Amino acid sequence: MTETIPGVLTVSGQDSQQVPLVFDSPHSGTLYPPEFNHAADPALLRQAEDTHVADLWAGAVEAGAVLLEAHFPRAFVDANRAPDDMDPDQISGTYPTPLNPSVKSRLGIGLCWTRVPPAGGPMYREPLSAAMVADRVARYHRPYQTRLRDLLDASHARWGAVWHINCHSMQQYASAMSTQARGTERPDFVLGDLDGTACEAELTETVRAFLAARGYTIAVNDPYKGMELIRANGAPRHGRHSMQIEVNRKLYMNELTRAPHAGYGQLKACFAALAAELADHVAHRLQRIPAE
Repeated sequence: MTETIPGVLTVSGQDSQQVPLVFDSPHSGTLYPPEFNHAADPALLRQAEDTHVADLWAGAVEAGAVLLEAHFPRAFVDANRAPDDMDPDQISGTYPTPLNPSVKSRLGIGLCWTRVPPAGGPMYREPLSAAMVADRVARYHRPYQTRLRDLLDASHARWGAVWHINCHSMQQYASAMSTQARGTERPDFVLGDLDGTACEAELTETVRAFLAARGYTIAVNDPYKGMELIRANGAPRHGRHSMQIEVNRKLYMNELTRAPHAGYGQLKACFAALAAELADHVAHRLQRIPAE
């Protein structure tokens, strides 16, 4: 059984959940709302998507975990940003609450993107209004973040701890909108745990070792340490473990057409096996919690 808010999100696996393990894919949405009145080339705009990521992780449900996915595109409103991560100079009118832009907003990829990948041209012919941004937060951003927190809270209440995997994809090469030098080649995977503050070290090492054993190249916290969803939900001292996994798009699709290539099935099988490995990790960790 699945739970769906049309155009916003889907939750799978709640009725079959066996361990306190929650996966979420906040950037794999491909349903573009009609009010997204952008001035971008759609083919370029789609490069912002983590296309297919939710499907690649579908095996997590069979492993006894829960999977949450967004349906709206991240360029419209980014579910992995804080609700105040918007540069007031990039919108018209007065926003109803104070804004606190991060480096992502200054790059044009904050709460509501203002630049088009990969070169960073303008997203709109005129600035978004404060009312438009507030509406996107109320109808898409807040429901997604709230549902994720509810899923994590429910697992924590049931088992006394929860493990959260935040799922993403990345371009093979850094673009002009990256914090890296343009053209920098990325490894196969980047694991982010906010420099060890968002989860137990054992979780990051379990994922790193699993992928390394299969011959993949891996970096940890470089260049992606993790963003809002693991910052807001990772509190290992309270039994809340949250980490981010970025997979290089070269492993499974053509970045220009977004079409899966021959490596898609292999990667999906790898993720199903990794989800099962993580379920075992969580089950063994639960056995140790009373002693700790």
